[in-house]
Amino acid sequence: MSTQSSKPSLARRWEDYQPAKSTLFWACAVTLVATLIIGFNWGGWVTGGTSRSLSATAGDVARGKLASAICVDRFNAAPDAAAKLVEFKALTDSYKKRQFIETGGWATMPGEASPDRLGATSCAVALAA
Repeated sequence: MSTQSSKPSLARRWEDYQPAKSTLFWACAVTLVATLIIGFNWGGWVTGGTSRSLSATAGDVARGKLASAICVDRFNAAPDAAAKLVEFKALTDSYKKRQFIETGGWATMPGEASPDRLGATSCAVALAA
């Protein structure tokens, strides 16, 4: 007499499985929540507001770096650059250094009426080095 297992194969059980609607709903809900958690925590997903904030910050930083480079070039191209650099380095306070750059007009970008503060601050740091 042969003893065969009455247990159906895994493939057969998979084909015969009929999940209840509630089981299917909860499986989809858990999958959705897991996808969102993984996406926002480890996948690098961000909301629209965060994206706008990050792009605005990146734009401000890039504009400040460009303004700083232009400011340093304008400062070094001035006819009395050596004397102004000595006067600049004699200042001890970073606020006064930034004011010196702004007052000298080196941080005022072409087409602008007022100096770029971020550019003036970066320019002061670059000139102090």
